[in-house]
Amino acid sequence: MRHFPVFMDLRGRRVIISGAGETDVEKLRLLLKTEATIAVYGVDPVQQVRQWAEERRIALFNRPIEEGDAICAAMLYGANDAPREDARAVAIGRRAGAITNIVDNLEDSQFITPAIVDRDPVTVAIGTEGAAPVLARKIKADLEERLPSSLGLLARIGQAFRPNAEALPMGRARRRFWSRFYFEKGPRALADNGQDAAQRVLEDLLTEEKAPRQERGHVSFVGEGPGDPELLTLKARRVLHEADVVIHDRLASPEVLELARREAKLREVGKTGFGPSWKQADIDALIIAEAQAGHHVVRLKSGDPSVFGRLDEEISALDATDIPWEVVPGITAASAAAADLGASLTRRGRNAELRVITGHDASGFAEHDWRDLAKPGAVAAIYMGLRASTFIRGRLLMHGADPDTPVTAVENASRADRRIVATCLADLPEALAGAGLQGPAVLMFGLAPHAARQTAEHLKINPETHALQAAGGSL
Repeated sequence: MRHFPVFMDLRGRRVIISGAGETDVEKLRLLLKTEATIAVYGVDPVQQVRQWAEERRIALFNRPIEEGDAICAAMLYGANDAPREDARAVAIGRRAGAITNIVDNLEDSQFITPAIVDRDPVTVAIGTEGAAPVLARKIKADLEERLPSSLGLLARIGQAFRPNAEALPMGRARRRFWSRFYFEKGPRALADNGQDAAQRVLEDLLTEEKAPRQERGHVSFVGEGPGDPELLTLKARRVLHEADVVIHDRLASPEVLELARREAKLREVGKTGFGPSWKQADIDALIIAEAQAGHHVVRLKSGDPSVFGRLDEEISALDATDIPWEVVPGITAASAAAADLGASLTRRGRNAELRVITGHDASGFAEHDWRDLAKPGAVAAIYMGLRASTFIRGRLLMHGADPDTPVTAVENASRADRRIVATCLADLPEALAGAGLQGPAVLMFGLAPHAARQTAEHLKINPETHALQAAGGSL
């Protein structure tokens, strides 16, 4: 991040614009929404600038800016559409202690002006560091459509009530109070009966929150899916944002963790295959301790909590201490990996069932019904199978599996850095070792990527073509 976003207090402070043409008008429209004192310096001002001066909304000086004009200014814009004059104006501003911006000149500017969604006092600033102004405008248009025009009025009502709300203890009680007002009762009251009704809602909510209550923690088991934050369910996003404490696996993606509240406490309780790991009993104890302290705990699990996530063990620990819980499902890695391959987990005429198995269990390498899995057309998603690949190959070949059965490893399924390694059963361990996969991976037994599958089916139908291509010929 090159430009750190901040909101500057411009009440009563001077803002200078050098230039009085059309380039200035856009900036002035934004600045006139603030409480700044605005001065414009430039010859031949356009009609709109003259009109604002006549209305005494700005001070207009029909001449170029000179030394001393920027004294005590907070900001200065160079908007002359003339590089030499803009550079001269900016130099004057910097010598006077103002921060400066040259319109459409990122490299010579000390700050940039973002695209703004104005629901005063709610303000959303959107910046792309000059890389994609069109994208910023699209985001602005989307937000303008999503945020109701009444949002600003609701925020002003809440702002006026803030001193009263300080009677509530900081933390969950105050967050609950404001959440109920802004996202539940306040918008309905304002829409149905106006500003007075919204103010009465605040008073009623404050009375409710002041009533004695015993703070009781609870736990949400949330599936983060394969790591792409766009694949989180709406409920998962909401619950994650409401959490006081997030207890997450080592594989939790930074992008998903970023969705937690800034004040939330993040605790990693990673388990590493054949390496240092948290003991399950210690994880259970941590979850219980945080919940008993009155916190809303999110136990964030990669994929879906119910798929190799030790969900039953952690729920049993909570039941033993009478702590309430809920489960928020997530997209499991098998579904995400199949999507990356462009493959169906089941297909008519190929497989009427899908196996979801693990390469390891509590005793070591996991045993399964290998004879059934070795049958033609079988499909299985194998979790935690990288280190067990030699064992898996041996068991399947021993029970009659075709050595040419496709196996595809998908690392970091759904993420931008995903990798796909397509091979066959006979070459599985060597292919995985050669690829050097390090992230979370799932082995898709019986499935090949879409392009490879199409090619294989084409060659099967056209064996003569295959012979020509193998010999280096062309059609």
